[in-house]
Amino acid sequence: MLDANLKSQLEAYLKNIVHPVELVASLGAGPKSIELKTLLEEIVSVSHGKVEMGRDYDDERQPSFLIRRKGTDIGVRFAGIPLGHEFTSLVLALLHVGGHPSKAAQEVIQQVRDLDGDYVFETYFSLSCQNCPDVVQALNLMSVINPRIKHVAIEGGLFKDEVEERKIMAVPTVFLNGELFGQGRMELEQIVAKLDSGAEARAAERLKSKDPFEVLVVGGGPAGAAAAIYTARKGIRTGVVAERFGGQVLDTMAIENFVSVPYTEGPKLAAHLEQHVREYEVDLMNLQKAAKLVPAKVAGGLHEVVLENGASLKSRTVILSTGARWRQMNVPGEEQYKNKGVAYCPHCDGPLFKGKRVAVIGGGNSGVEAAIDLAGIVAHVTLIEYDSELRADAVLQRKLATLPNVRIVTSALTTQVQGDGEKVTGLSYKDRNSDAHHDVDLEGIFVQIGLVPNTEWLHGAVGLTPRGEIEVDHRGETSQPGIFAAGDATTVPYKQIVIAMGEGSKAGLSAFDYMIRTEPAKEAVVEPA
Repeated sequence: MLDANLKSQLEAYLKNIVHPVELVASLGAGPKSIELKTLLEEIVSVSHGKVEMGRDYDDERQPSFLIRRKGTDIGVRFAGIPLGHEFTSLVLALLHVGGHPSKAAQEVIQQVRDLDGDYVFETYFSLSCQNCPDVVQALNLMSVINPRIKHVAIEGGLFKDEVEERKIMAVPTVFLNGELFGQGRMELEQIVAKLDSGAEARAAERLKSKDPFEVLVVGGGPAGAAAAIYTARKGIRTGVVAERFGGQVLDTMAIENFVSVPYTEGPKLAAHLEQHVREYEVDLMNLQKAAKLVPAKVAGGLHEVVLENGASLKSRTVILSTGARWRQMNVPGEEQYKNKGVAYCPHCDGPLFKGKRVAVIGGGNSGVEAAIDLAGIVAHVTLIEYDSELRADAVLQRKLATLPNVRIVTSALTTQVQGDGEKVTGLSYKDRNSDAHHDVDLEGIFVQIGLVPNTEWLHGAVGLTPRGEIEVDHRGETSQPGIFAAGDATTVPYKQIVIAMGEGSKAGLSAFDYMIRTEPAKEAVVEPA
């Protein structure tokens, strides 16, 4: 099951176990049960006696297993075989159940301990989903911290009847006490905030009490991380406020054009970015969404960023790096059937459509890559492109042309998502050459038609293009002195990670240059931290 490298890594990690752990399995007679048994035996073999096999038990889901601290009720449960993106979740579960401390903030850990009530969580994941591990790991940790919280992580592709019965068409999907709790990426703090009604108000009070920054970066993607690193290295008081640190990179699977790194994956790169930022004295305020920007009224004054929770932050300079999100088709039925057949992440949700017919909307690199990936999973892919020809790189188009279960439709405008009230059943499109209307029967639609800048909250504060991009000059400065911008939210062409990092670095240097050349207004004098 595990190659020599993984075994070596696992052996090193398991040395950190403090309390003995036992693996209790529920196995059937099928090949997946044999695979799981092999995996569990390999874990035991490299644990140096810290992990042992317990007595098997009967569970409604087979294969499944429980990781339990020996002699206690502390444990987490997996239904399926947590390899792929979930291998890290497996390792962390072993460590946390075994008493190795979590890196989560102590304040959040205390919030989990203080939760009053009985919570039974079920998380459906796919092994190719890069968003699922955050949810699985957060809920696993909560079940270790608080004995009244139980969690089972379920591999959706292995329990298809269950997935169909519960009408799950997107991962991660979380149920709490049998009711839908949430879908999509969620971090520990977000989950706790949904359970602890007073958490948001307390967070707002903490933010309100912060002293003004010299540089406040809004957004935690590659551009924002680079800007923060460059300004922090100058020794100036730097803060980062982000809706989710990592941004769009967290939704990116394979990255093969990041110079000097032949291959990496989005979540891994985002983790490295955060680790680098935290090496400096940067005040990182994650899971906070900006709602309004109030530019300074006088030269050298303080700019104000108002957050969605009502708190506000002030700073001598601001760097806007809010990035972008997937563009929607904006056709009838799309919103109604989102996560019910309409999806935006083929890597996450593709396995749920195994053997089914799907469409990919968009003929650029993202769309063609999605069609290629899905063709190996689903029965048939219809690729629909608005233009008269595909826009993807030639190497991708050549690969696409070799796939027998892909149909390419160009000069086509999607006009409607069809459904039966519960799930997608098809789509309609118009031939732009003949104006003829066509219907396609299918069960999934993956939308890959580019990005929309996250700048709605900036209208009236800085100059924006008709497309919503922040207008910047060659130094990254916006229409407002002391306010800079970088990354996918700006007018800089070519939305690439490496370009965003460069632009973020430039914006950071420009902000520093602005401060040393601009006398601060009396209200904007920032005392050294």
